[in-house]
Amino acid sequence: MLVGAQKKIQGMVMEANIENKHIGLAGANVYWLNSQTGTITKNDGTFSIPYLKEHNKLVISFVGFRTDTLTIDEPKMVHHWLQSSNQLDEVVVQKERDAVQKTFFSTQNVITVNSAELLKAACCNLSESFETNPAIDVNFNDALTGTKQIQMLGLTSPYLLITQENIPMVRGASQTYGLTFTPGTWVESIQITKGAGSVVNGYESISGQINTELQKPLTDSPVFVNGYANLNGRLELNTHLNTKLSDKWSTGLFIHGNRRDIEVDNNDDGFLDTPLANQINIMNRWQYQDPEKGWVSFFNVRFLNDEKQVGETNFNPDTDKFTTNAWGSEIDTKRVDGSVKLGYVFPELPFQSFGFQASYSSHQQDSYYGFNVYDIDHESIYSNFLFNSIIGNTKNKFKTGLTFAYDGYDELVNNQQFERVDRSAGAFFEYSYANLEKLSFTAGLRLDSHNRLGTFFTPRFHIRYTPWEKASIRGSFGLGRRAANIFAENQRLFASARTIQLNGNGGDVYGFDAEKAMNYGISFLQGFTLFDRPGNFSMDFYRTDFDNQIVVDWENPREVRFSNLEGKSFANSLQVELNHEVLPNLEVRTAYKFYDVKTDFQTGLQQKPLQARHRYFANIGYNTPVKDNGAQWRFDYTVHALGEQRLPNTSSNPVDFQLGDFAEGYSLMNAQMTKVFSKKFEVYVGGENLTNFRQSNPVLGAEDPFGTNFDTTIIYAPIFGRMLYAGFRFKS
Repeated sequence: MLVGAQKKIQGMVMEANIENKHIGLAGANVYWLNSQTGTITKNDGTFSIPYLKEHNKLVISFVGFRTDTLTIDEPKMVHHWLQSSNQLDEVVVQKERDAVQKTFFSTQNVITVNSAELLKAACCNLSESFETNPAIDVNFNDALTGTKQIQMLGLTSPYLLITQENIPMVRGASQTYGLTFTPGTWVESIQITKGAGSVVNGYESISGQINTELQKPLTDSPVFVNGYANLNGRLELNTHLNTKLSDKWSTGLFIHGNRRDIEVDNNDDGFLDTPLANQINIMNRWQYQDPEKGWVSFFNVRFLNDEKQVGETNFNPDTDKFTTNAWGSEIDTKRVDGSVKLGYVFPELPFQSFGFQASYSSHQQDSYYGFNVYDIDHESIYSNFLFNSIIGNTKNKFKTGLTFAYDGYDELVNNQQFERVDRSAGAFFEYSYANLEKLSFTAGLRLDSHNRLGTFFTPRFHIRYTPWEKASIRGSFGLGRRAANIFAENQRLFASARTIQLNGNGGDVYGFDAEKAMNYGISFLQGFTLFDRPGNFSMDFYRTDFDNQIVVDWENPREVRFSNLEGKSFANSLQVELNHEVLPNLEVRTAYKFYDVKTDFQTGLQQKPLQARHRYFANIGYNTPVKDNGAQWRFDYTVHALGEQRLPNTSSNPVDFQLGDFAEGYSLMNAQMTKVFSKKFEVYVGGENLTNFRQSNPVLGAEDPFGTNFDTTIIYAPIFGRMLYAGFRFKS
């Protein structure tokens, strides 16, 4: 053990605060002065760097902080707190600024959202965790279930790889509702990667990746309790119970429950604005850590039961199911999943390590929408073995490994059964060259053999260049493939009178070919100091070109047609963002986004429906200074403005059920105020959609839900109006 410790420097880089709490800085630079040996801190601020006898000056730097040079004459553990470069109150300024971190040195365009940012909104579950960040768009999925759909780069969530601690999580059967199955309090941080991701994580990522890191039993509070209630009748309780069993073992029990049993119909159309719901979500998490021997591991097991009832306010499932008494729907989900992560760092070779990931899930959903039945059972197995090392020196690193995945699907769509098994095995290699001063790039290639997609290569490339101080230019391109689960991903279409048409071409997935697309883009990030306070400006442009896509064409109000792409399909995304701490403790974020997303439908090349071409975002956050006992006020205000959206064609409907070509633009305002009484207790109140803007006709044909004009899918704005909430947080 001592021999290994003498050949490396390990430690943690943290932001300075009064209590010297271990608030890690992700993406800080650690390198030996006048050498080519360096590294970047991990998400929790930890790092490991080879000990060089010929150098004794260790430089630690991070944008917005003073650069420190430490004299290191012998191997030892280093715990270092970086001071703010603007000399403002360390706790308030640093915590707010670092709530969203943009690294200047990563080759990938990664945005890290930590728990401080998640506290700016109610954040009941993962789908509601992006309201205060412009990287992800949050849209409304349908007029019934109240679920929110996320988009990035103009593409919906199926084109995102959504992982939990880098293990694929929201996919297949969980694609529509899976984001609501991760409570917000369980999340430690979120990493958002724009564009093609790493080959290490698979071939399915097309527009980007969202990875969630869960709370760790070792670092989470021994006891955490969060209560929440809103005026729509939703009640929620979260409890974390963590215990350190020994120097190496820790365990945590995470319990989440939410319930809504109050009927809300604010627009008086006879349909529930939000579902009657009940969810129980329990996870047991184990952590093993032996840094002296180089081992770390996690083991999770979870059980979920989620029940939703939607439809007309007078619908009673016991008497009205599959009758014309009243239109209703129930969506019942039971899920069991588990995962294991094992990592080992060679004590005498700190730059060399291996990791193993494996997961299993059984997802069963039984649902019906009026007379339409949709049941799905999805069993999934995933494993990934990874080896990291260097070529010559730490500037030249590589990752290589093997992946195996299995997915078994059994679906019932009305009276038609769909069964299939997907199996794939793959190998990958990724090379990284890192020069923190000027140029870094990552080139990866993976080879996969899939029983339905065939054997194929997936190349990915990322490059980062620093032209001047506090600037970063990035470029990327990569291919992505996926087998589209057309029914699981488009369940809202069952809640309409549309007939489903499958116009396949004999392919291996529902009669269709696999989806294939290339994503490429460029981004620029510039940090600056204005009026002695930090800020940053960023601009990025990405384009996704589909070689094949499963086109969901609902331009005919009487049907929805699935077909392979014939012609063009692309998505252009431009985002400009400016963030600045304009006054002490007052931070402003602004962003503008432009989307040009078009697909060849039966009626020709058209803009994607329900997609605003122009979006504006602004967020203002203010914190009062923290008192000695931890007391503080926190205020947060967010505005989302959307331009007009093209609506699916309804011209063949009777005049009373025609919606026109476009929906006008609108704005949404959210705000939250938090009173921190002490380090252990705080309360918060807030509101969403404060101006009470609502779509006037969310349910077409609501007066005759069994008629030919019934449609709940054309949703471009909120339907439940203003929503006020309150809650508390306690931790010991």
